[in-house]
Amino acid sequence: MNIFEVENLSYKLGNFKLDNINFKVNQGEYFVLLGQSGSGKTLLLESIAGFNAVKGKINFKNKDISKLTPENRDVGFVYQDFALFPNMNVRDNIMFSARYKSVKNPEETLHDLADFLGLGPLLSREVDNLSGGERQRVAIARALFSKPKILLLDEPLSAIDPTFRNSIMKFLKDIHRRYNLTTIHVTHNFREASYLADRIAIVMNGQIKQIGSASDVLNSPANIEVAKFLGFKNILNDKMLDKRGNRLFSVDPNAIYISKDELNCDYVFMGKLEECMGIVDHYKIFVRVGEEQLFAKLLKRDFLGCYADRGESIYVGFNRKDISYL
Repeated sequence: MNIFEVENLSYKLGNFKLDNINFKVNQGEYFVLLGQSGSGKTLLLESIAGFNAVKGKINFKNKDISKLTPENRDVGFVYQDFALFPNMNVRDNIMFSARYKSVKNPEETLHDLADFLGLGPLLSREVDNLSGGERQRVAIARALFSKPKILLLDEPLSAIDPTFRNSIMKFLKDIHRRYNLTTIHVTHNFREASYLADRIAIVMNGQIKQIGSASDVLNSPANIEVAKFLGFKNILNDKMLDKRGNRLFSVDPNAIYISKDELNCDYVFMGKLEECMGIVDHYKIFVRVGEEQLFAKLLKRDFLGCYADRGESIYVGFNRKDISYL
């Protein structure tokens, strides 16, 4: 069931414009806005929160909230840099929304959040004395204290040490489930999006380019622009599959087979090995087939060294099910 809808939203900031944005978010969904820096995803999140006077509608439970102030939109916002109040301790930061909004059972709510987020021993501590992970948890607790229906997260892992990213991603999913939230999460990280999202919207140059399930978007880009953003390597002309063809397609490098012997694949080509690069746990292999170059990634445990020297002939193949048309 749709709980939240952005309808024909536009907003101009200097020379940049959010241009006719449309998407819906289902109740209880973890929805990710994925795009590179400067694409407009944070500006879109801030517009949803109420920080910008936008054109268009922002509907929550079939009510237009686009003219409401941020504190009246029933959303919780976690900033990229956490934006904690330096003159307040952890307890006062978490309970800040009680200054402008009535919160039922505030002490009970505080201790439930503190217990779940592991903040109990830190409630009296000044925020200047917290680690990055602790600051993040305080910022999330502050956003949840007013019991919002929608949680907005702006690049929540960008300030976190990469060694803790996996545990923090699980932590975010646990919060989403524990508090029965609808979450909209902004990121530029494909791995984050893949793990967390139920659905993904690709944001490019102030526009939504594709929306779908995490699997569909990340594995089947809608066009070449999205494919290049997602890092698709094998963008090829399907004339190599059928001389009558004139479309572009892509094949995941992990789905390409290499051998000196004939391969049992739907499509098999004889090519010349251009490069074989040994990385930590896999090989990157580049094979020239006519005018096209195919890139394959093979695990070292499955591929014991390169079968050929540079310039030698080698078979390369892939299956029909692994093709994504653009």
